[in-house]
Parts: sequence; C-alpha cells; structure tokens
Amino acid sequence: MSIVLTEKITTPAAWVGGDFANDDSWIHPLSAENIAAIDAALAGLEAKGLRFPHFTKADFPLGGLEALLVQCSDELENGRGFCVLRGLPVERYSEEQINTLYYAIGLHMGQPVGQNPRGDLIGKVMAVGDAKKKETRVYETNLYLPYHSDPSDMVGLLSIRKARQGGLSSLISVAAIYNEILEKHREYLGLYYRPWYFSHLCEDMPSLSPIFSFNKGKLSCRYLRQYLELGHEIMQAPLSKVEIEALDLFDEIIMSNRLRLDMMLEPGDLQFANNYAVLHSRNSFEDDEDPARTRKLLRLWVKMPNARELAPEFPGRNGFPIPEGAY
Repeated sequence: MSIVLTEKITTPAAWVGGDFANDDSWIHPLSAENIAAIDAALAGLEAKGLRFPHFTKADFPLGGLEALLVQCSDELENGRGFCVLRGLPVERYSEEQINTLYYAIGLHMGQPVGQNPRGDLIGKVMAVGDAKKKETRVYETNLYLPYHSDPSDMVGLLSIRKARQGGLSSLISVAAIYNEILEKHREYLGLYYRPWYFSHLCEDMPSLSPIFSFNKGKLSCRYLRQYLELGHEIMQAPLSKVEIEALDLFDEIIMSNRLRLDMMLEPGDLQFANNYAVLHSRNSFEDDEDPARTRKLLRLWVKMPNARELAPEFPGRNGFPIPEGAY
C-alpha cells in the first residue's frame, strides 16, 4: 500500500472553483493560424488518401498549435489538471473531418485508446439510450452524470452542439477533495487507501483498486460510486457501515458549490482533463425536439506519454483493446 499522505496539498492541482472568478487563463482561444494549420493538415491528409484512424501524428502536422498542445499536456500532468481550447469552427467540417482532426489532436498529445469492447476511438456523448434500462450508460442519457474518473490518463470532450437547456460541464480537483477530508475528517483517510472492488459496466469481473493513491509526490484518484457499489455487489462483499460513511462523506464534499468549477462548453470547445487529478460531471439537460439540434459532444480517451508513475496497487488502465478488424 502506498504511503498515506498526511500533509495538505499546496500545488496548482489543489484549486477550488472560486480561484477562477477572475481568471480565465485555463481557456486558450485558437488563433486564425491554428485553424489554418488544421485545414492545411486535413487537405494534406485527404490528398494522400489517408482516412481516420489510419494515419500518424507525422501525417497531420499542426504548426504552432503543436506547442499549445504540449503546454496543455504539461498543465494536465503538472499543473491544474485541465485546460480548454476554444474556437474550433466545427460547423465548417463534415463528421468524418471532425473525427479525423479530433483524433489527430489526440495523437499530438498521446495515443487515443478504445472506449468500449467495440474499440470505439471516439465516443458520442448524446441522449440516445433508454434511461430506464440498467445497462444504459448514464452519458447516453440526459440525466445528471455524477462526478467520476474514466479509465484512461486523459479524457477529452469536443462540443459539437449544446442542449436547449442545461448540460453544464463541471470539474473538481482531487487534491481539493483530499484537503477537505484531511482537514475535517482525517479519521476516514485510511479507508480510501484500502482496495475496493470496481465494476465497469463493460467488464466481466470487478477489479481491485484504492480510491486514493499517493506515489512519488503525486496524488491520484479513481472514483464512481455506482461502479464501486456494483463491484462489491458482484463479489458478494457488502460494504460495512463505516465504508458507507466514508463514501457518503466523499459524495458530500464533491457536491460542494465551493469546490467545483462549472462551465458551459460552447460548440467548438475542447476540454481536456487528467483522470487522476480531476473528477468530471455534467448536470441534466433538455434536448431540442429536432434531432439535428440535440446536444452532442465527442469524447476522446488518451494514453499520455508524460503520465505520472502509478503505485503497484493502483493499476493504471487506458481503455479497451481494439478488436481486430474494427477499422
């Protein structure tokens, strides 16, 4: 088991929402030169006859935008844990072109990975599922999506269309959550470091992992209460009273208005977040009756070359294997 951190975290990763009341430095507007580089790369790729996802980073040079993506990647791992690129003119591109350029941006930050057993490299975040069915993933509905982390180093969201109402994106710092527990309820700390069963709906069997892990100077977190409770149910390992209290406390803290940073992702916004350092959420929304105007975001999971070294008992994971013949 990794060492239990008993000192408050004071790095840039330990932010609270109020820190950004007069600070939008986490938003990086794309310049005309950035857009021109994307357009030129698309044209070059199409001239070569290459299509998504059968190309490399070298096939899609992005000029000055590459430096911005390097800066964002460093911010994810060594800074606040998130950043937003703003102003991609999504309306000018076809669906295939959007998939291509989004995947290319992922290649410049790391290696995009599969998001389900089908091996989808780009996920559609839309209300297309039946919320009454247990097997329906919450992101496929218009319901509130609880704070969670995804099984990859980084998660990206590209906004294509907003909902008619709602659908606000929200981030919360793992370090800020930890500082709250450390200051007010440190008697629960050890529980978060013990192994818990997590069950992803796409997996056959639950896996063991702590909620918190501190290794080589960095705190990491894995959390989604639904998957944790399901894992213990499958393994017939009922949660104890004190374990439930610890989870209730965690949920109470992450619902704090003071800690979270809310943002409306406008069409053309790209939000990137480190899954070990930031939990993400979304409130419920109401869609337009016209299917062509319903809320649509595209999700990317990326294995990052600069990702932190994880403790042995906190197994890293980057998506699902790509089945042969998927593309």
